[in-house]
Amino acid sequence: MSARRADDDTENGGGRSDRSRCRTAAEAAAAAIAQLADLTSKDTEGATSAEPIEDGWLVEVEVLEDRRIPSSADMLALYEVELDPEGSLVAYRRTRRYSRGSTDIGVRGTS
Repeated sequence: MSARRADDDTENGGGRSDRSRCRTAAEAAAAAIAQLADLTSKDTEGATSAEPIEDGWLVEVEVLEDRRIPSSADMLALYEVELDPEGSLVAYRRTRRYSRGSTDIGVRGTS
């Protein structure tokens, strides 16, 4: 992962010209899903949250990590993806791993 340099965005069109600024949560989620899938080569299930932060977006993406039979035993993971304002991936990390059949997903602080 490379750090984003301050001189990447110049007034004369520096940076990525093929990307426009992510203006909505839906745009940020779509960008996070596509880039995480490309980076990890894993199937994504979708975004579970997207919120604007000071320097871009923070998106949580659910990823299929291990396909099993039956599918209710699949192993899924939640990844936190940080995007810059243009929608480029800045950082990502896996925050949780669980089976598809888990009933406690989304309930923080409980066992």
